[in-house]
Amino acid sequence: MGGNRLLRIEDLVKKREKGGSTFLLEIPQFQVNSGEFIGIIGPSGCGKSTFLDMLALILKVDSAKRFDLYTDNQKAINLAELSDARLATIRKKYIGYILQSGGLLPFLTVRENILLSGRLNGVEISNRIFRDLVGRLGIAGEVDKKPQYLSGGQRQRVAIARAIIDKPLLILADEPTASVDRPTALEIRDQFKSLVKENDLTLLMVTHDIEMVEGHSDRIFEFDLRRSGKNRTISRVVER
Repeated sequence: MGGNRLLRIEDLVKKREKGGSTFLLEIPQFQVNSGEFIGIIGPSGCGKSTFLDMLALILKVDSAKRFDLYTDNQKAINLAELSDARLATIRKKYIGYILQSGGLLPFLTVRENILLSGRLNGVEISNRIFRDLVGRLGIAGEVDKKPQYLSGGQRQRVAIARAIIDKPLLILADEPTASVDRPTALEIRDQFKSLVKENDLTLLMVTHDIEMVEGHSDRIFEFDLRRSGKNRTISRVVER
């Protein structure tokens, strides 16, 4: 089930308003321990990406009783009270984020994309670690190419390598297999899971496909979606 506490949320609320309608994302209680693989499932429009963007410190929360990240020394950082600049620093240092599209920089090679986060954080990645990782992911022959010359599956593998290589505290993946065919999706899922477990990393994977995480993740959370009045929708994150 994992080791030390890594992330703890209590009574967090995020509000979105658009076209006269209000959407409330509520997280009554959510805790992640180091080394866990957490699956987060839900249909389109339930707030999956909003939830992940808050965890990635891209969106600020509206209110929270607790929104704590625990660093290596188990000191809690209250994320709800920090400035944008401080949140950006924490995101760069502690969080790896894999977007559905891969999020690779088109003007960098595969090698440069993978090594980018380490360089930004001043982490020296050895050639051996780099070679081992790209070899495991089957992209060793692509490292000098630009992303535009890769297949969808190859781009996702590069994104996974970039997120893993400097071993952040928390890895977030937003539908990382949605843009590839089923056999490739399962292969990427299995590679991702193996690498995360072997390196004692922590993964939160958002997906609309329960089969991608059921039987493979340590725990699964889902969204309880309901209407509250004509123009008000409330989505609550609950453990399955």
